[in-house]
Parts: sequence; structure tokens; C-alpha cells
Amino acid sequence: MVTWSTTVLGRGNRLNGVAVLPQGLETLGCDELVALGAHGVQPLRRAAAFQADMACLYRLHLQARLPFRLLREMAVFPCQGRADLYDGISNALNWEQWLHPSMSFRVDVTGTAPGLNHSHYSALQVKNTLVDLQRELWGERSSIDLAHPDLALHLHLNRGGAVLSLDGSGVSLHRRGYRAAMGAAPLKENLAAGLIQLTGWDGRMPLVDPFCGSGILLIEAVTMALQQAPGLGRQFGLEGWADFDRELWEREHARARQRRRSDLDLAPVVGYEQDPLIADQARDNIRAAGLDGLISIHSGSFEQQTLPPGPGLLVCNPPYGHRVGSEDDLEQLYRLLGSFVREQASGWQLWLLSGNASLTGALRLKASRRIPVSNGGIDCRWLNYGIR
Repeated sequence: MVTWSTTVLGRGNRLNGVAVLPQGLETLGCDELVALGAHGVQPLRRAAAFQADMACLYRLHLQARLPFRLLREMAVFPCQGRADLYDGISNALNWEQWLHPSMSFRVDVTGTAPGLNHSHYSALQVKNTLVDLQRELWGERSSIDLAHPDLALHLHLNRGGAVLSLDGSGVSLHRRGYRAAMGAAPLKENLAAGLIQLTGWDGRMPLVDPFCGSGILLIEAVTMALQQAPGLGRQFGLEGWADFDRELWEREHARARQRRRSDLDLAPVVGYEQDPLIADQARDNIRAAGLDGLISIHSGSFEQQTLPPGPGLLVCNPPYGHRVGSEDDLEQLYRLLGSFVREQASGWQLWLLSGNASLTGALRLKASRRIPVSNGGIDCRWLNYGIR
């Protein structure tokens, strides 16, 4: 006999949740959750557990910059195999209320249980369970949509137990909605936001990216300084939940809009990009993010540029040979960057994302901080150099 608990909660009640975070930014992610009103926050590997009421959960979706996803725990049940999984999923929710055949859905699975060792297979078992229930109720079934589902389900299997959650984002929260095009090795927006947070930049000193690409580091920096909520320009999966509270959502939406600062005298924010087509993409992204006139993009190599009056902050994610560029060419590029900052950036701070220690050696600079992070599965260091 499978015992199970359902935790569909109302406006005034606490729910359990998990924020999925970039590796290396777990502590920052916990701080952000607390600042936005979450309780009982606990760091996990690439994640953080928290408790929140529904208003706070909505607030996190609209205002949190660092999570990939926010998962709302709905049911916990023992799971020692396929039979337990079938019973547990069947009883986890009132599926007649939550998943009508007119809705599409997606199932993501992490972890393992006896006989359930592969995430794709386990997800298929969940899907088959729900389809069976729908056919019994309505004689028809939902379609599967991996990209934009109406209902996104997440199942975690661990130590003989299962946790079924709803993914309120639908599409990953790092997708803010302003970036139409991406380069060959894109930096995700939530990781960019976390890297900027680690620098301590608040908008009051010049900020320059000598390899700005599509402008993500600069855009995330300025939206953070302005307290512009990252989730205002997109749709969320939670808007289709059976217990979605439209009035509460609109209240949190208005609260997020009102946070944007209009009193900040922003220092110069500048990006350099050698490829004119990518420079145009950066300008398009800046416009789409509502930051026209706040970030300047200069076409051409950083060597041809002059920094604004400092001191200030240089931030960059130069290629490190995994996806873009050959190592021999890149070594010369790093050598030139080191010469550029020594000649032009005395008194500035340089923060550089490195996925190749031999290349950063070509800078001929000594890092004062080395913060481990993961960028697309590549083990990296966010390096800080004080330029004398």
C-alpha cells in the first residue's frame, strides 16, 4: 500500500520548493531567495531548498536572477519500483483538475530507484501513467511538448522515495526574453547575473566588456543596478496551473515593475565587439531589454578603443578554446588583452571568466581571487585582477 501526501497549498500557506542554480552560485542563490522573502533556505548541490507562500513563489519567478528553474513540491511518496511509481503518480494530484487532454505536458526526472535507473525510462513511465488516467477519464490524451508545455512536471527519485513537483517557469528562467540571437558559445543570463553580483558593481563606476559578444554581461549588470525584474517580459508555466491566483499574480507583477530605479545616475557602460554582425545583435538585445541609451556598443577590437575615465571595472568572457578559436591564436589574444589593461586600465579591476588556465597565464597578471563556476559544463574560474 503506497502512502502519499499532496501539498497543493493556498494563498496563506507555505509550500516546499527547490531553486535549480548554476554550479558555483549556490550561496549567492540562497542569499537571493532570502532577500525575496523565502524561508528555511538550505544550499544543495546546484540548487537550494526553500519554503514560501504563493505570493513569494510568484515573486521569485518574476524577480530572482539566478535560478534556472523553481520547483514547487506537490507530493511525496515511497518508490521502490515501477508499481510504486504508477500508484504514487496516480494519487499525487487531482489530475482531472490539473491536466486536461487539451493541455500539453513534459516530464523531467532526476535520480534513480530500483528498476528505474534511467531518467528517460522513468519519465516514460510517468507519462504512460498520466495518459492511462486521461483515457479512463476522457477517452483521449494530452500531447507531449518538450519546449513549451502547458504543464511541466519534475520527478526526483532518491533513497526509495519520490518527490513530484511542478516547474513554474515552463521555459528555463535564464531566458529573459530579450535575446533573439546567440553566438557560438553563449553565456547564460543567470550565470552572467551571478558573475556580476560577485564583482560588487552597483552602477556608480564605469563598466567595460572588451569581448562583449551579444552584450549579456552588460545587460544583466545594468538591469541589476536598476533593479529591473528579469521576469517581466516573458510568460510562465505557472499561469496555467489549476490553482493560479490571477489577482495575487498581478499584485506581484505590479510590485516587480515598481522596483525599477529611475534615480540612478548610471556611469558609462561600454562593450567592444570585433564582429560587426554580433555588435548589431548586442544592440538589438539592449533595445529589447529596454536599455536603449544606457549601454554603448563599439564595433572593433578592444585594442582600437579607449577606456572611459576611471577607475572602473572590466568584465569579460573571452574564448578559451573549447568551442571557439584555436589555442595558438587565443594565446596571442590574451597576451594583447594583458598589454591593453596594463597600459590603459591602471587603478581598474578586471574580472575574467577562464576555462583554460594556460591561456590566462598569457595575460601576465596575478589573480587575487579565483571563484570556481561551471559554464555549460566547463569547469571555469571567475578571476579577479587588480590592475596597477
